[in-house]
Amino acid sequence: MDPLERLNSEMLPFASLIGMKFVHAEPDRVVAELTIRDDLCTRPAVAHGGVLMSFADTLGAAATILNLPEGAATTTVESKTNFLAAAPAGARIVGEATPVHRGRTTMVWQTRISTDAGRLVALVVQTQLVLPKRS
Repeated sequence: MDPLERLNSEMLPFASLIGMKFVHAEPDRVVAELTIRDDLCTRPAVAHGGVLMSFADTLGAAATILNLPEGAATTTVESKTNFLAAAPAGARIVGEATPVHRGRTTMVWQTRISTDAGRLVALVVQTQLVLPKRS
């Protein structure tokens, strides 16, 4: 199974709930899309910050998974989000996670979230802990 098929077939329940879909997956770059529905919004009708953070967190975790040694797992230990613009209801957003650091014990990912028109909505940097295989 290729990386894109793997990520979409093993989609986390929360990622499915918000409507996330992976569209590109390789160890150096993971991309996903999400349409901002009314139930994902705050007032006025723009994406809730928690939705954007969850979207980015899932992207960074997925990218880490594609870089883990066999049997290892991961968890987020830190995440920093800069909100730069609103994503209105009905907009399709695209998130792109790329590596900043890929080490044996931690990985750091930067995720850029933009509207499909190219406007940068948020910039997220997160650290993933690499959890070794349990015996």
